[in-house]
Amino acid sequence: MVSKTRDKLIEVARQLFAYKGVENTTMNDIAAASDKGRRTIYTYFRNKREIFDAVIERQSNAIIGRLQSVVDDSSLSPEDKLKKYLGIRFDIIAESTPNSGKPRMLIGHDHKKVEKIYNMAVVKERELFARMLREGVDAGVFDGNRIKDVQGLLSMTYFSVDYCHSHQSFDYVGIQPAQLRDSLISCVTKLILK
Repeated sequence: MVSKTRDKLIEVARQLFAYKGVENTTMNDIAAASDKGRRTIYTYFRNKREIFDAVIERQSNAIIGRLQSVVDDSSLSPEDKLKKYLGIRFDIIAESTPNSGKPRMLIGHDHKKVEKIYNMAVVKERELFARMLREGVDAGVFDGNRIKDVQGLLSMTYFSVDYCHSHQSFDYVGIQPAQLRDSLISCVTKLILK
């Protein structure tokens, strides 16, 4: 019961933060929307900041969970796993940045909040990606000498794609997001395959 109530408060807060913004959401709003009293909220969280941090942590874990499911999928070949992983990773970027009329997976349009989620996930993601690449090297599918090049290249690529999404500037670079996504997945895969 305790975790269900806490989970409900986090989900209600996430929805309110997404629609009203963190600054415009009050503890009274969360209490009313969750059908819980303020006293109940303060049983689980000292303040709105703690609720926000719990929302951020949950979003970060959701991102990593999506990627982890691919890395842990033993039915995929190392090459297919890499392609699927990269596809999901690019989808996460597209979902987490403002795009006219598109619902957002993450919280609102505040880039600092999105960046906090990204930073929480980046270390976990780096370890997960490295594990997937090591498995591909161990299976004799990936070239171990090119792994470091790919990791650095992808970090800068994610940053650039995120920038293009957040500034809606794909027209300026002369390529559409889906085309860029497919081209990058193809290039990275070809780069590290033996």
